[in-house]
Amino acid sequence: MLNHIMIGSNDIERSKAFYTKVLGVLGAGEPMAHVNDTGQTRLFYIHNGDTFSISEPINGEPANCANGFTIGFKCDSLDQVKELHDVAVANGGTTCEDPPGPREGSMGVMNLCYFTDPDGHKICGIHRPG
Repeated sequence: MLNHIMIGSNDIERSKAFYTKVLGVLGAGEPMAHVNDTGQTRLFYIHNGDTFSISEPINGEPANCANGFTIGFKCDSLDQVKELHDVAVANGGTTCEDPPGPREGSMGVMNLCYFTDPDGHKICGIHRPG
């Protein structure tokens, strides 16, 4: 259903440094950089058929975050959930919600972590065991 997710950044080089390390945990490599026709730099992380993009805002206004908006990245294990969180925090992210680990809920057990990136976007690492 989704082709890509794009978020805005107020510091594209800081975002590149952060996401290259964080998404490296999931196996993504260096992003493809592109400057569009109106001069904004965009980064495209392409991995396993999915695209995560970061862009300087086209309208020239500061990038901001939406309340209630979360991007969830699939992880292969609880260990990878924890590593994703730890790498994010070590590279300028901020932990939020409960510590990384299993959560029991009405949808069953899920291994989760939550953090915000340096621009304040909320990110989730998720692994559904079984």
